[in-house]
Amino acid sequence: MSPETAATAAYIVAALLTVMSLAGLSKHETARNGVVYGIAGMTVALVATVVLAANSLEAGAVALMIAGFVIGGGVGLWRARVVEMTGMPELIALLHSFVGLAAVLVGWNGYLEVEAVGAAQTTVPPELLGIHSVEVGVGVFIGAVTFTGSIVAFGKLSGRMKSRPLALPGKNALNLGALVAFAALTVAFVLAPSLGVMIAITAVALGLGWHLVASIGGGDMPVVVSMLNSYSGWAAAASGFLLNNTLLIVTGALVGSSGAYLSYVMCQAMNRSFLSVIAGGFGVESGTAAADVEGEHREVQADEVAEMLREAASVVITPGYGMAVAQAQYPVADLTRKLRDKGVEVRFGIHPVAGRLPGHMNVLLAEAKVPYDIVLEMDEINDDLASTSVVLVIGANDTVNPAAMDDPGSPIAGMPVLRVWEAKNVVVFKRSMAVGYAGVQNPLFFRENTSMIFGDAKKRVEDILAAL
Repeated sequence: MSPETAATAAYIVAALLTVMSLAGLSKHETARNGVVYGIAGMTVALVATVVLAANSLEAGAVALMIAGFVIGGGVGLWRARVVEMTGMPELIALLHSFVGLAAVLVGWNGYLEVEAVGAAQTTVPPELLGIHSVEVGVGVFIGAVTFTGSIVAFGKLSGRMKSRPLALPGKNALNLGALVAFAALTVAFVLAPSLGVMIAITAVALGLGWHLVASIGGGDMPVVVSMLNSYSGWAAAASGFLLNNTLLIVTGALVGSSGAYLSYVMCQAMNRSFLSVIAGGFGVESGTAAADVEGEHREVQADEVAEMLREAASVVITPGYGMAVAQAQYPVADLTRKLRDKGVEVRFGIHPVAGRLPGHMNVLLAEAKVPYDIVLEMDEINDDLASTSVVLVIGANDTVNPAAMDDPGSPIAGMPVLRVWEAKNVVVFKRSMAVGYAGVQNPLFFRENTSMIFGDAKKRVEDILAAL
């Protein structure tokens, strides 16, 4: 069997493993297997690539490729070991930027090998030169948009940039103008390839990627991360066309389409227009000030919360990003077990965009060995909240904000939320009375059936456990 045939067979196996990985990751019970399939698929692809390269490249080039694998793999393993779950959203955004940058470099390499030297000195048939030029332009554009967009998402998620959306005058016109400019530049590049046009395409794409994500508010960051995942998949697919690599095309298309569908589902769950979110049409400019909310908050201590839980028949816990920051999932799991041992019904209500990454809360709870069958989605738990004795809101804010339903002028108006205020008692765990990540004040904190318990969520839950 020739190396090319063996590599093709290996790529088919890798593609099938990628499909199995995506299928496995769709459920809690099979998620671990999904990760294993994904790792196996990429391992097969990398080995096949090295073997194929060893047959066609000089030893020095193969050595550089292997060195890149070792260095990149080492950095990846190191970051995976040291990153906290709270840092996972921004790490994933940063990794997406690497995919985008790789696509840009592949596109530029394609230009330097073909268009820059002229049709007479390349192996590309003259009748296919125009198609190659389109592939170069599209690949560079998608990659550059992914690169700068991911950098901005990383900055917002890590707190290095403000979460508020950038609101330049005529921002929609700027985005549309960038797309029109890209189309015109691509046509010009196909007709007369030149270095200047390549630089212009790259610059327009870099600016568009930055502006698109900078214009999106913090409340939409989970959707942005999901959409950037989709962009990175399409960037990989574009690189596959340039490199004539079937595996990159297939896996890139799988990642791109699945990321786009996840983003669409999340937008539906938030009652947002998919196109408006991606175009930066929704974001919190300024939230409702605390002074605009009538009433005063009521503070309780751990022993009072413990007494509520002793008398409760049912308890629902709604976690948010604050639980991840405090690493409170482990004492929360202990509290769940203790209450269930006492005969109290305990369930979890997970909002589709709780945390700053799709599935963030589910992963944290699974990590703490919380049973899957008591972790319910918002639509599964919302109708039961009115008959719930106590709801514990641990680190959540925007996802339990009644202003989304009661205040048409709120920046999050219309977004489906967990109706925790319908329960008999609500206890909110917060460090302070500050607004949430989307920058909107929460009237829930001032309702008569709501109590606030301040401080580190992990420490407060441990105090409640001790009081129980």
